[in-house]
Amino acid sequence: MPDTVFLSDRMEVTRPISAPAAAIFDILRSPAGHVAIDASGMLQGFTGDPADKVGDTFVIHMDRESLNDFPLGKYDVTVQICAFEPDREIAWTILSQLKPPIGHVYGYRLTLDGEQTKVTSYYDWSDIHPQWREAGIFPILSDSALRATLGILDRTVRRGYPRP
Repeated sequence: MPDTVFLSDRMEVTRPISAPAAAIFDILRSPAGHVAIDASGMLQGFTGDPADKVGDTFVIHMDRESLNDFPLGKYDVTVQICAFEPDREIAWTILSQLKPPIGHVYGYRLTLDGEQTKVTSYYDWSDIHPQWREAGIFPILSDSALRATLGILDRTVRRGYPRP
């Protein structure tokens, strides 16, 4: 059963997955993998190649109507990798047309736990720009969305998701 940790401006959900960290990491570093495991329904498509290092980017084609919270419709965001440790951790921030940049971070930590990999999905809005903090819109996603994405990740890796 997934564990959930709430802090004032960060949430984490952890779940064991019966797969090697390398197979899980391959999904997480790939724009196709992001779309495949998204539980929010917002991620619709992608342009770009899998990340190999901090600073790499790819584009995700979004549809905000899936959340039905803000009338943004379809738009693109650039995912910029801000942490990259193969088979251990990957994190990214979102670059978009919004100014100032928001500054929230999504990521995953992978830890070997016997025959399984303990996967922690985190969502951190501690460094968002004051304009967005004052808007009172964070967190945008709930812990149930993070939990659902981990379930989809588990299913996806067990089905042998194509490696990039």
